[in-house]
Amino acid sequence: MGNAGGGSRGIAARAGGWSAQHRWAAVGIWVLFVLLAMVAGSAAGLVELKESDQLKGETTQAARIAEDAGIEEPAGETVLVQSRNGTEKATDPEFRTAVAAVVKAVNDTGEVTSVTSPYDTKSISKDGRSALVQFDVRGDPETASDRIEPVLNAVAKVQDSHKELRIEEIGGASMNKTFDEAFGDDFQQAELLAVPVALGILLIAFGALVAALLPVALAITAIMATMGLMGVASHFQPMGDSANSVMLLVGLAVGVDYCLFYLRREREERQAGRDAATAMQIAAATSGRAVIVSGVTVCVAMAGMLFTGIGEFESMGLASLIVVAVAMAGSVTVLPALLSLLGERVEKGRVPFLNRKKRGGHGAGGSGSTESRVWSRVLGGVLKRPLVSLLVAAGALVAVALPAVGMKTQNFTLDQEFGNSVPIVATYERVNEAFPGGADPAEVVVKADDINAAPVRQAIADFRERAVSSGASEGPVTVVTHDAENLAFVYVPLVGGSDQDRAEKSLGLLRDEVRPATLGKVDGVQAPISGQVAGSKDFNDQLTGAVAPVFAFVVVFAFVLMLLSFRSLTIAITSIVLNLLSVGAAYGILTAVFQHGWGASLVGAEGVGAIIAWLPLFLFVILFGLSMDYHVFVVSRIREAKMQGRGTRDAITHGVVTTAGVVTSAAVIMVAVFAIFGTLSMQSMKQMGVGLAAAVLIDATIIRGVLLPAIMALLGERNWYFPKWLRWLPDLTHDEPALPPSRPSAAHDDDHPEPARV
Repeated sequence: MGNAGGGSRGIAARAGGWSAQHRWAAVGIWVLFVLLAMVAGSAAGLVELKESDQLKGETTQAARIAEDAGIEEPAGETVLVQSRNGTEKATDPEFRTAVAAVVKAVNDTGEVTSVTSPYDTKSISKDGRSALVQFDVRGDPETASDRIEPVLNAVAKVQDSHKELRIEEIGGASMNKTFDEAFGDDFQQAELLAVPVALGILLIAFGALVAALLPVALAITAIMATMGLMGVASHFQPMGDSANSVMLLVGLAVGVDYCLFYLRREREERQAGRDAATAMQIAAATSGRAVIVSGVTVCVAMAGMLFTGIGEFESMGLASLIVVAVAMAGSVTVLPALLSLLGERVEKGRVPFLNRKKRGGHGAGGSGSTESRVWSRVLGGVLKRPLVSLLVAAGALVAVALPAVGMKTQNFTLDQEFGNSVPIVATYERVNEAFPGGADPAEVVVKADDINAAPVRQAIADFRERAVSSGASEGPVTVVTHDAENLAFVYVPLVGGSDQDRAEKSLGLLRDEVRPATLGKVDGVQAPISGQVAGSKDFNDQLTGAVAPVFAFVVVFAFVLMLLSFRSLTIAITSIVLNLLSVGAAYGILTAVFQHGWGASLVGAEGVGAIIAWLPLFLFVILFGLSMDYHVFVVSRIREAKMQGRGTRDAITHGVVTTAGVVTSAAVIMVAVFAIFGTLSMQSMKQMGVGLAAAVLIDATIIRGVLLPAIMALLGERNWYFPKWLRWLPDLTHDEPALPPSRPSAAHDDDHPEPARV
């Protein structure tokens, strides 16, 4: 179990020892690696996730048919012309004049094509008080939002001339432009604010600028290298829009955490009287090992997202896995080299009022610090009554988790995501009210050997008629034919509109009844149905199917890693149970706040009545990975003390108290960074930020400060139970060093570990 050879033979210790001895070489290799990764990424270019890569099922089939035919659907726009007071009708002269003015105005911009009048397409509401002018934006649909402003201005001028009517534009290009202006800066500010917030907290934790800059520098360089590697990896797994933001969040969290663990241990040993080389050796063998165990566990958790079959999740999982691996490698290689180079200069840049006196034992954040004194008192109460502490803490978390039993997940509609924060959302609601489903119609992609063959044309006509007669749509059902490619696109507004449940029932009618009775009777015709509602349903169906295998993969592999790393069946089981309890509590908080609205106003949330569909699985993977940071670090310290001959309760006290400062600082950084994203206006991002922040806070306090020590105190020597029939497994617990005695310091700390007894 221990290393009887007087030295450490683990990977972390060997890597740290080599780096400390070859300081400039280690720094140079790291800088070269970061630069080469960035150059390689720039040369390779980033392959973005296409719609056909997102999901399995009909939505992907429809997208692939269009892509294979070389058809790129233009960005469609709609102008709603509507009576304000309900008196004007589409048949009135004033109304017709306004419609004609809209048609002329948008045509005159030169930026649009295929402009249609509602009097030709029958796009007039049942009550006759609303009409839709429809057109497409010229050019690449991906950049249509950059060219839509002249059209928006033209429509606004018509509105100024016809104040008795409501004239508003909505569509993919106009919505993207509006949201980019309203929330694009929001995201950038949140991402940029994360770094100074982390630096500020580290300054308070260390009281020295150089020490605070090291974790941030490691995290930033790891993120820079990962951005380059993502470009290379994207040729095997295309990257989605969210991958970069998630990578930044995870990279900052683990990069700072790993460096913090390492740096705190090195400073602690120096302040305990050990020389620089010995302090580095101990930090490499203990915190370095904890970083590797934690990093591998986080990588395994992130790899769980690769099994969802959902392109966005797979890209997020791969990007997160890469940044964790890079940060882990940097922590055990370049960090020891930098600490060795800096020596006592790591204390440079002391901050006024934070220049705390070095105390014997653990220094900043050790047993002499304020936070550790607080945790010492808490821990004293827990260890005095461990059963009561366990029942109270576990009972509280179970109670918090209970609302999650009724969790409802769905993809948000526009009004749920943004509320009334931008005017275009109100336009979206008005279009859906006047033309149910008109804002997000179902899209049927019809492929045939000859799209103009009589049986195919008749089937399309029958489909249009039955879509309305079946009650799935109130019309108008429109068709766009591409003769050369033998394709037709049929657009069907779904009854239910923005009501996702009703719209999905309408979609079910189209897929299960209308299509088989019409298009399905013609040999050789393919007719997958896509669109926003179809995409949401297919996403939820695939996500539901992926939950069990992803959960099983993450839990089983995390269990095996903990079993091998600590060689204790008990530790492995309790690790999984505590992490699941932490995730369950986070789910309960999300459900209570965002679904039931309990305290929603405190976080500026809207009562959307549901959790965004992708969040539960995403939170599980991220939280299961990140919570292992703390768990591995604390349990490693407890086990280290146990291997040095301490009793179980003494080892628990030592492990929890000596890691309290590190865990507290790391948790405060993560909570602060995640909370920044909880301030965004988008409900999905707010839910993600609040869920992550709440879970990390629970994990670092109740789980690690109360439940873990209470359970370990109750189990006693059974914490280290490892059955004989498992002893054939590899032993990965050999990194504990034989610690040389420390020199007595001015204020000796009795909690400091004695020399290892090996």
